[in-house]
This record gives sequence, C-alpha cells and structure tokens, in this order.
Amino acid sequence: MKRLLGFLTLCIVASLILAACGTSMPSTEEPQEPAEEEMATEEPAEEEPAEEESSDETPLYVAINKSADQQYFIDLQNSFVETSEELGAEAKKFDAKLDPNLGVSLVNDAISAGAEGIAITVPDQTIGPAIAKAADDAGVVLIATDDSIVDENGDPVPFVGFDGTDMGRKVGEAAADLLSESGWLEDSEKKVGVLSVEVQTLSVCNDRTDAEKAAILDAGVPEEQVFPVPYTGETLSAQDAAGPVITANPDITNWVVFGCNDEGVLGTLNALATAGFTHENIIGVGLGAYEACKPWAAGQPSGFKAGLFISGLDVGKTAAEVLYDAVVNGVEPPQNTYAPTTIVTPSNYESVMDPISLENCSP
Repeated sequence: MKRLLGFLTLCIVASLILAACGTSMPSTEEPQEPAEEEMATEEPAEEEPAEEESSDETPLYVAINKSADQQYFIDLQNSFVETSEELGAEAKKFDAKLDPNLGVSLVNDAISAGAEGIAITVPDQTIGPAIAKAADDAGVVLIATDDSIVDENGDPVPFVGFDGTDMGRKVGEAAADLLSESGWLEDSEKKVGVLSVEVQTLSVCNDRTDAEKAAILDAGVPEEQVFPVPYTGETLSAQDAAGPVITANPDITNWVVFGCNDEGVLGTLNALATAGFTHENIIGVGLGAYEACKPWAAGQPSGFKAGLFISGLDVGKTAAEVLYDAVVNGVEPPQNTYAPTTIVTPSNYESVMDPISLENCSP
C-alpha cells in the first residue's frame, strides 16, 4: 500500500512539472513578436532624410580679427557680415584681441558652432599650422585675411588682402616725393631722420617697411639716419617706442615717418609732438589713411602729409565672396586675392575714399 501511495505521489509531481513546462514554453515566444513589431516601427525613422534637412540650413561664415577695435578691422568685419548675408549666409564676427591663444580658441569655437567657412586675421602668424589643421580636420574652409599663414606642412593658406611689398613701395615713394619737394636734404641747416615704425615679428609688416625703407634710401637719406621703431601695431605702443628714439637723436631737425599701419604713424607723430616738433618739421605717410584723414577732415594742420588708402570694406567683401564660392559652389579659393590701394593726400582724399570711410574721417 505504501508503495502504491508513493507511486501515485511521484505521478502527481511529474504531472505538475510537465504542466509547468508546458505553460512556460509559450511565454518565451510571446515577447519575440512585439520585438519584431518594434523593429518594424523603427525602420521608417531611419529612412528620414537627415541629409536633405542639413542641406537646407543657412551656411555660417565667421570672421575673426586680431584687433577688431581698429577702424580698418571694424570696416572689414561689417563688410564681411553684410556681404555674407546678401549671399544668403549667416555671419558672425569675433575679436582675438591680439591674443594668439584666444585666436586658436575662437577658431575652435567657430568650428563647434557649425561654421562652414572662416576668415581670420591672426594675432600671431605662428598659430597658422594649428588652426589650419583644426579647420582641415573639421572640413571647414579657412582663408587668411591681411596676414598670411601656412599650414602644418608649410603650405600657404589661401590669402585675401593686400600685396605688402607693393603697399610699402607706394608709401616709400610718396614719402620720397614729399621729401624731395621739401628741399630738406639740400638745406645745410636741416638734418633729416627717418622713423620706420615696424612690427618686426609680422612678415607682412616687414614686407611693407622693408619696401618703404628701400624707397627712402633711394631718395638720398643716409642709412644711418633711418631708425627702426619696434611696436605691436597699436598707437600707444608706437608712441611709447618712438619717444626714446627721438630723444636719443637731438641733432635731427626734421623727421620722415612711415610704418606698418596708420596707428604706427599716429603714435609716432604724437611722440614727436611731445618732443616739441611741429607739423612743419614732419612728413608722415600713413598706411590705411583712416587715421590720416581725420585731421584733414577737421581742417587741422598735421604731420600726416599723405596716406595709402586701403579699405577694410574691400577685404571683408572679397573674403565673404571667396568663402561663398568655396562652400556653395565648390570653387577652390585662389592662393592670393589682392584688393586695390591708392595714395591719398589732403587735396584728393575726398574723391578717392568711399562714403563709409569718409564718414569715419569726420571728427
């Protein structure tokens, strides 16, 4: 009897186990069907035309300048933005404040913001390889404005700006012509000195001032009477650097001044005024003419006797057009794109300079 009960008990347990297995098997298959349904509903989402949406986006171009508080760069950036928007793009502008590290950061910021083209006047040419690589890695078109740069292989980055040697030649020849007209070199009571205001760490500035010095030497000024004035590109820096040079040469009665930009000449003229020189004893030839024209417009006597007019408007407009052609039309940027330059004087500047530049001349 006990054996019979035991056998019955085993049968009951076995039946329960089989019943449990039978109910669990379908449960493992049921979740698979909803999973297949979920995959089917996800497929259309993968087919959405993401690329078509991005192609409809407005391209972003960015202008970065090394010293955007200078009038020239203000004009450049405003023209860049205006032209970009006319071409159907969005544009932003940034100021590197003469800080190389900030220049690199701004390029990276522009790339992160989705810029498809960047135009930069670098605060230091040594950052060229780093920013060129960053732009290339991100597939962003990079052009250099005003100051040339090279990439990590030493190859020049496409450039929009001016021919530095040609600019310097024009400034130097204008100074030489004014000096010849003055008669100072033939006057035994006068001793002429030349203050060459130089950003010696910047190749485009060296191109300018080297050509200026060559022209003034050809005019008959002895080489020992040409004095370099190293500065950073800003007015106050030139003023501070020129003062000791002027003081160290008390035998100079008449000065010729030229430099890398208008700020350099303006700062040096301020130093000469502090040292007691008047506009009759000075021939200053600016490079830019945006500072030179201010005393002319005000009818004030000035050591600025001439200036090479260069327009930031031209460079900004051209830079935007080059980026547009590259990004939208797939046109490779030219290696060099040069804007025009013209010597202006108090008698002709109003007929040469554009309305915006003339407005900036007003006191």
